[in-house]
Amino acid sequence: MAANSSFVIIGAGLAGAKAAQTLREEGFDGPIALLGEESERPYERPPLSKGYLLDKDERETVYVHPSQWYAEHDVDLRLGATVTAIDPAGHEVALADGSRLDYAKLLLTTGSSPRRLPVPGADLDGVHYLRRLSDSDRIKEAFRSASRIAVIGAGWIGLETAAAARTAGVEVTVLETARLPLLRVLGREVAQIFADLHTDHGVDLRCGVKVAEITGIGGHVNGVLLADGSRVHADAVIVGVGITPNTQLATAAGLDIDNGIRVDAHLRTSHPDIHAAGDVANAFHPLLGKPIRVEHWANALNQPHVAAKAMLGQDVTYDRMPYFFTDQYDLGMEYTGYVEPDGYDQVVFRGRTDTREFIAFWLAEGRVLAGMNVNVWDVNESIQHLVRTRIQVDRDKLSDPHVPLNEVAG
Repeated sequence: MAANSSFVIIGAGLAGAKAAQTLREEGFDGPIALLGEESERPYERPPLSKGYLLDKDERETVYVHPSQWYAEHDVDLRLGATVTAIDPAGHEVALADGSRLDYAKLLLTTGSSPRRLPVPGADLDGVHYLRRLSDSDRIKEAFRSASRIAVIGAGWIGLETAAAARTAGVEVTVLETARLPLLRVLGREVAQIFADLHTDHGVDLRCGVKVAEITGIGGHVNGVLLADGSRVHADAVIVGVGITPNTQLATAAGLDIDNGIRVDAHLRTSHPDIHAAGDVANAFHPLLGKPIRVEHWANALNQPHVAAKAMLGQDVTYDRMPYFFTDQYDLGMEYTGYVEPDGYDQVVFRGRTDTREFIAFWLAEGRVLAGMNVNVWDVNESIQHLVRTRIQVDRDKLSDPHVPLNEVAG
């Protein structure tokens, strides 16, 4: 280990900021450098496709800490700082400005980047990806100036931006290669509910289609050409076809990579003085018995607490079950658990799907793998308990809204 006691965090998003906060809360009084490529101080990403995009939340609400927090806590926040290399043996990082930083411990919270659409016209003006605060600003402007928008990809980002566009009064066409939106995430039974939600709100939802080209005139987008020859007219296009973990620095440094940076349950990489957290970390999950990489806010919020404590030598592990939420039109939901696309044998509904007030449970061999509460509140802790304990449940009790969730054991 380097002789100094400096801790360096690469990635100044939610995960990086929370790690710095935890280090201070745990009593670490050595130097902390928090390095971020963006010019904005650390902010949270969910509002970018939810409240901030809908103009419900003020800009200041998206930031993790007030601007003065970093100076007050002696955190050396460097914005517009690009790290070009990591030297694990020498315990130092190199920056694009030619400077170098020594570290005793290093945390990688480098996040992820939107997957680019590999079709002609993808670089036209008016084609948007949503990842950064500046992206949300540009999409909001598109809502004000466009009358028709095409959304390519019916995942969470695609559907949330489609809902925001419809709420802003814009005509929306959603283009998805799968048979239903969110099919891989939710399965057919629940994916259909989200398909109906959007068609009920006037979205032209086209599933099972393939984009061949984004068309334009004078350098600006004017539509999307599909593989079957049909054309969708659009004044702007939003692409949401997944994200890719930012592993370039870790790969070049020789760390183990497998669908992200491989880390153990302590969020430690293959080098003992380097940890990783958030979107970029493919972390071994003690309860699931395998590594998983979760691209959601809750991981970026909670993993850094464990990573920071582990960097300080504490014996901690990360075993929270994945959690995410969405708000689309009048539908709000929370999801807890983890299910592979074909890893369940039944979905049990409690409540009414027609009014979109229900809980859905994904089961395998009578045990709850995941649960999603839709417009039903104050039940997530009970759902988490069912998921974590893996108790056998009585399916009739599970589906009966009159039976408390703590009494559904078989």
